[in-house]
Amino acid sequence: MSEAGGGRVCGSPVPSRAPWSLVAATAALCLVAASSVWTAGAEPMSREEKQKLGTQVLEMFDHAYGNYMEHAYPADELMPLTCRGRVRGQEPSRGDVDDALGKFSLTLIDSLDTLVVLNKTKEFEDAVKKVLRDVNLDNDVVVSVFETNIRVLGGLLGGHSLAIMLKEKGEYMQWYTDELLQMAKQLGYKLLPAFNTTSGLPYPRINLKFGIRKPEARTGTETDTCTACAGTLILEFAALSRFTGATIFEEYARKALDFLWEKRQRSSNLVGVTINIHTGDWVRKDSGVGAGIDSYYEYLLKAYVLLGDDSFLERFNTHYDAIMRYISQPPLLLDVHIHKPMLNARTWMDALLAFFPGLQVLKGDIRPAIETHEMLYQVIKKHNFLPEAFTTDFRVHWAQHPLRPEFAESTYFLYKATGDPYYLEVGKTLIENLNKYARVPCGFAAMKDVRTGSHEDRMDSFFLAEMFKYLYLLFADKEDIIFDIEDYIFTTEAHLLPLWLSTTNQSISKKNTTSEYTELDDSNFDWTCPNTQILFPNDPLYAQSIREPLKNVVDKSCPRGIIRVEESFRSGAKPPLRARDFMATNPEHLEILKKMGVSLIHLKDGRVQLVQHAIQAASSIDAEDGLRFMQEMIELSSQQQKEQQLPPRAVQIVSHPFFGRVVLTAGPAQFGLDLSKHKETRGFVASSKPYNGCSELTNPEAVMGKIALIQRGQCMFAEKARNIQNAGAIGGIVIDDNEGSSSDTAPLFQMAGDGKDTDDIRIPMLFLFSKEGSIILDAIREYEEVEVLLSDKAKDRDPEMENEEQPSSENDSQNQSAEQITSSSQEVDLVDQESPEESSLNSHPESLSPADMDNAASISPSEQTSNPTENHETTNLDGECTDLDNQLQEQSETKEDSNPNVSWGKKVQPIDSILADWNEDIEAFEMMEKDEL
Repeated sequence: MSEAGGGRVCGSPVPSRAPWSLVAATAALCLVAASSVWTAGAEPMSREEKQKLGTQVLEMFDHAYGNYMEHAYPADELMPLTCRGRVRGQEPSRGDVDDALGKFSLTLIDSLDTLVVLNKTKEFEDAVKKVLRDVNLDNDVVVSVFETNIRVLGGLLGGHSLAIMLKEKGEYMQWYTDELLQMAKQLGYKLLPAFNTTSGLPYPRINLKFGIRKPEARTGTETDTCTACAGTLILEFAALSRFTGATIFEEYARKALDFLWEKRQRSSNLVGVTINIHTGDWVRKDSGVGAGIDSYYEYLLKAYVLLGDDSFLERFNTHYDAIMRYISQPPLLLDVHIHKPMLNARTWMDALLAFFPGLQVLKGDIRPAIETHEMLYQVIKKHNFLPEAFTTDFRVHWAQHPLRPEFAESTYFLYKATGDPYYLEVGKTLIENLNKYARVPCGFAAMKDVRTGSHEDRMDSFFLAEMFKYLYLLFADKEDIIFDIEDYIFTTEAHLLPLWLSTTNQSISKKNTTSEYTELDDSNFDWTCPNTQILFPNDPLYAQSIREPLKNVVDKSCPRGIIRVEESFRSGAKPPLRARDFMATNPEHLEILKKMGVSLIHLKDGRVQLVQHAIQAASSIDAEDGLRFMQEMIELSSQQQKEQQLPPRAVQIVSHPFFGRVVLTAGPAQFGLDLSKHKETRGFVASSKPYNGCSELTNPEAVMGKIALIQRGQCMFAEKARNIQNAGAIGGIVIDDNEGSSSDTAPLFQMAGDGKDTDDIRIPMLFLFSKEGSIILDAIREYEEVEVLLSDKAKDRDPEMENEEQPSSENDSQNQSAEQITSSSQEVDLVDQESPEESSLNSHPESLSPADMDNAASISPSEQTSNPTENHETTNLDGECTDLDNQLQEQSETKEDSNPNVSWGKKVQPIDSILADWNEDIEAFEMMEKDEL
């Protein structure tokens, strides 16, 4: 992420007008001074142990890279659990994550300069030849402009930078004549159409072959992009211009940066997470230093280092002052709203902010870098890896860990800045954890859940591009590296660009646009490297004194183990009420809600509304508990709504003596005949043999022209469907093999495909839980011939039953309501639930759980933009840990700009109707907004 070797590790950069030889010399002097202060502060690691750890890093890289080349190449990435390559379109889609894959051997290109840093020059030469021989950049595939820039364009430029360095040395790459640079130029021109917007901000995606907005391009309709996506282009594009002399690349990247700067919130000097690329309006108005914004700040500072343009430094310093004023709450870094920067926008942090201590090192602000890094290290020591997101009291929020390198990056730069051997021990811990928990026979596998140690079948290219580079440099001495790393700057993907580019092909106008938008106080900016005695007081224990108060910050907030939690219970302290445990009929829970400032309001339409007013809470801690409860309720329902893509289906028994009176809730399939678009399927049922349907049926005559019953398990659902279809079945019902499961207590289940083309499956497939399936099986045993109707909803019954109660079998009973009503309250709406006899879908609100919400929750984006909370204390609460295995893995990011209401309902209501009762509150809120703004 930051400049190699901490080119400005001890302070703000020297004047841009200084020769870069002076810059490198100044940086080296500062680094030596810093190291001399710190060496005495801790027991130094012996050179032998450092060499041993460096050798271990080399072996780990060989294990990862070798397995990619053996089992995956020329695919983009390795799937380490199944020992095969990940090829886009041949594996189940992972959504936006797959936008990095372009069928251009991503991992190989991303690893090029890593090979040189690790002194594997022969392998580097072979890898370059493979790239030139095999890689095609003209693929009909839609890719992320951001990811393609930092990984592929950056990888090609980094490879070119070190190829010409090796050629100059005279031993390797003597045949090289800028072939990688020509590929980079070709790719650069393929990315340029993305900038065809009125704002100059690029579209987030582009088709490598067809560009933007053509019918065959399948992209170009997007309206939003993230700030980092538009603001993390200048290093690669400017380097491409400086290398080739084609100024258009740097011009486009500068225009995008200029537009983002112009659109910053003027009073707070912060930027939002997501922006409209056509209008420049902020779509998500929360601001932090993590996902969505992170590398925008990084590239402002590094653009100054690489290009020598003062305006980039001035912009960075302006933003940095705002970050430290509003976002930094040492040791935490919490997102805030750009219009109300004193209000936190969320109560959790994401793993990508782990790069920020390294950027602070480059800035020269060491103390907060040490503090945040130490907090992150304590989280890692608790969970072995840094979870994708964790709360302010250090509970796991998202449990995944895709082997991200940002923490290793900051560890390296802090060691370079301080010389403190403590950071070598941190690096040693990272190596041990990778080998112990992530290493598998075919590489290193991402962690699906840091709490359980389960793996995910992915090894992203950035793992080879960054992780091994930083770990090796951490333990390497200068003589272990075949070139001077101080002569290069690291991109956000850790690709190396030479600093001499600052004086090459300087044909870009350096108009200082910063002062057009803001008056800057130059006293805030240091133009020379400061005295290290200021940055590092003459105390060898200075860094340790900063870290020491944070040693137990995680355990204090979230005690380890059941024993300590039980002890807190025995002492009389009770953990706060969690949303997943809430029971609307439990008097104790209602009393807790009241204490937290949360009240229940019964609305005229039968819904129950939860409203929190922090000022009505018994204490500031209770108010914070109430805030967390409301946010959990929103997040739980939002997550379940996100996961639930298809409505439930119905299996209706229509033969004698049922005549349609028995309707069973069925889960849909993501393949086969869509019952919502085609006529229902009616037929007699028959059990398949084998019952699991995982091989060719031995009783095809029994299922011919009938609806086959098959049991879940042993093989993929699509395979079962194909086998019964080949036997002549007109439909299929899969019955759960988990005895006792029921739609009354379990969330709606959807049958997924097998990752292959399932267009050959033409029959409808439905899923029944064990309890519902037993009803059909019992009917067969008693009446032999049983006829059922498979449909998207229950059909009319026998006339005798018209007056009987109709069971609900549709999921369109869910309300959607997400209107913000006041800046000092949050609302969650619940409805009175049916009894089990009245509904086969919804669960009781008294026992509503995250699983139940699969069937019962819905959420829609809010129309308002302000944070619904008041100022509240952020004191960490002792004993607040809960059973982590029950916690959410994901959160719908698109809802964070404002807290929406959550509704569970029996019937669809228009949003105007739902808001009718809230008009007065809305008007009051709008007035208050105007006053505040």
